[in-house]
Amino acid sequence: QVQLVESGGGSVQAGGSLKLSCKASGYTGRGFSSSSNAVAWFRQVPGQERDWVASIYTGDGRSTYADSVKGRFLISQDNVKATVYLQMNSLKVEDTAMYYCAAGRYVADPTKRVEFEYWGQGTQVSVSS
Repeated sequence: QVQLVESGGGSVQAGGSLKLSCKASGYTGRGFSSSSNAVAWFRQVPGQERDWVASIYTGDGRSTYADSVKGRFLISQDNVKATVYLQMNSLKVEDTAMYYCAAGRYVADPTKRVEFEYWGQGTQVSVSS
């Protein structure tokens, strides 16, 4: 069973930076770095939908971003550590949310929540003005 553990959340002022980590365990063989495996970050504000933020295919590093974070956030991976990172720069108040890491072993559309089988517990990011 794949498990995901997020870390790195916290409180920061607008314009600041944070780096989130998502450590995966439980993959068998080369599963984490297989061509169809992807890891994504989603975020959710209480009372609202869980929105997709960014994804990366851990086999070849292809990444994609939501328009709201493009140019400010960077998703990256370390396959040796089975960890995916989200570097968040130029943070805005509207980036405040609970951030969730998600993984899917056979992801066709890395922007769709339904594609991801495994989820972490989340890490809170709070940005103040």
